[in-house]
Amino acid sequence: MMRNLSTFVLAVGLLASLATPTAAQQLDVPIIEQADGDLDTCALGEVHGLKANGDGFLAVRSAPDSDYRKLDEVYNGNRVWIFQQIGKWYGVVYGVDNVDCSPINKDRRVRAPGKKGWVHGNWVRVIAG
Repeated sequence: MMRNLSTFVLAVGLLASLATPTAAQQLDVPIIEQADGDLDTCALGEVHGLKANGDGFLAVRSAPDSDYRKLDEVYNGNRVWIFQQIGKWYGVVYGVDNVDCSPINKDRRVRAPGKKGWVHGNWVRVIAG
């Protein structure tokens, strides 16, 4: 009986974790896709300038500040889709080859597929857009 109950609790927990995003996937500051007339809503950037003898990665954070949670890492040569800028930080989508940057009528949270987060702009150069 106890074994069946343990298996049931484990299965319910697994299903619950699949149904809701994990904390690591949630942003503390959402990335906003901004309406700007007939202009595209994003630009393509590339991570560059990371020193091999340094950390070797650019931290992807949950908000535009280094005090927020690190969600992931990107590396020299990785491409990111830049949707928003706050100070020196870019709200980006990455891990996908293409996103739709077509003009929109009203500001909204980014709906593009892929991973999302905030990276420091010192290590990203705009290559298109």
